[in-house]
Amino acid sequence: MSKKVTVKQLVFCAAAIALATVLSNIKLFHFPTGGSITLLSMLVISFPGYWFGLGVGLITGVAYGVLQLLIDPYVLFPLQLIVDYILAFGAFGLSGLFSNAKSGLIKGYVAAVLGRFVFSSISGWIFFGEYAWEGWNPLAYSLVYNAIYIFAEAAVTIIILLLPPVKEAMIRVKKLAIE
Repeated sequence: MSKKVTVKQLVFCAAAIALATVLSNIKLFHFPTGGSITLLSMLVISFPGYWFGLGVGLITGVAYGVLQLLIDPYVLFPLQLIVDYILAFGAFGLSGLFSNAKSGLIKGYVAAVLGRFVFSSISGWIFFGEYAWEGWNPLAYSLVYNAIYIFAEAAVTIIILLLPPVKEAMIRVKKLAIE
């Protein structure tokens, strides 16, 4: 990232982190061994990448991950902390790969969600494989378990993003953020 981050960008990123944190605590469904479907928190933390590009998005995602670690930690192994909090939440910055693309918010959101899914599944496979359902391979278990809550929230979010008034609002908010 060669450009300096502006005060306006910092404010928008801080607002996204704050709103995503609040929304992450509104759990529509919480799984007993971790993971939950929240009220659009993954979308909101994907905004900075979509607004300002990959670098700012990654930094914001990592900052959000650190905040999630401080608020609601579940750490059994030091390396798990990095995978679950730094990499998985940092992956929301991947939305920045599509910041200037047509339908960039949806494409970026899908990239961010896939990034989170990959890291959460790796963590589940390596660190939580002992919780695999009877007869299940730890990798298959982790892929299915993480897909259930991550893709459920993503599907609802994408449906909401496709609504014309929401699409228009997202365009206006991005314009406000980058002008």
